[in-house]
Amino acid sequence: MESKREEKENVTKSHPGPGDKLELVILMESFGGWEKCWEEGFTPWDLGQPTPIIAHLHQSGALPKGRALVPGSGSGYDVVAMASPDRYVVGLEICDIAVTRAKELSSSLPNANYATFLKADFFTWHPAELFDLIFDYTFFCAIEPDMRAAWAQKINDFLKPDGELITLIFPISDHSSGPPYKVSVSDYEEVLHPLGFRATSIVDNELAVEPRRGREKLGRWKRSVGLSLP
Repeated sequence: MESKREEKENVTKSHPGPGDKLELVILMESFGGWEKCWEEGFTPWDLGQPTPIIAHLHQSGALPKGRALVPGSGSGYDVVAMASPDRYVVGLEICDIAVTRAKELSSSLPNANYATFLKADFFTWHPAELFDLIFDYTFFCAIEPDMRAAWAQKINDFLKPDGELITLIFPISDHSSGPPYKVSVSDYEEVLHPLGFRATSIVDNELAVEPRRGREKLGRWKRSVGLSLP
């Protein structure tokens, strides 16, 4: 019988090239779930850097100030990239190893004082304060599709009335399994519209990393006046 490490090497060989990196997560069950993937160092969804578009939005002053949340924050690159004296960012993760890694990577950075990493289940967590911004990338596509309505309800619960949700809609594709599960703009609309959210803009992500270019869109969402639900 193959060892897990041999199995992982075989999986990687059968999916060569950076364009396939996130798709390898489809085979995560072979490694015993998310925690085991982190333990084995098998994290093909991890860019190893902040998401370029989120770094650009921060640097250009195009992100809301205040409190921000990044569910499924992984190694924490985006959390730290957004953190500043004007924006305190919470990275939420269900895996101990990911939280530990994020804390280690961020501890020596100058803006680390404006970020924190918590181990908690997004669907059962109750924050002490609401957020001005939630950024979701590779979290919506990682959960089971039948959990998406619950995801939207939590977004609604966690955001301030005038808060903003920013989503990188990925992977836009036609594959049939997951995670990551294929997504579309309509998948977000289906669960966000009933709660009063409408897109203020949806555009192709021109700053997507090369393997993901053409397969993701940047969506910005806010509650519409008169449509917001309690």
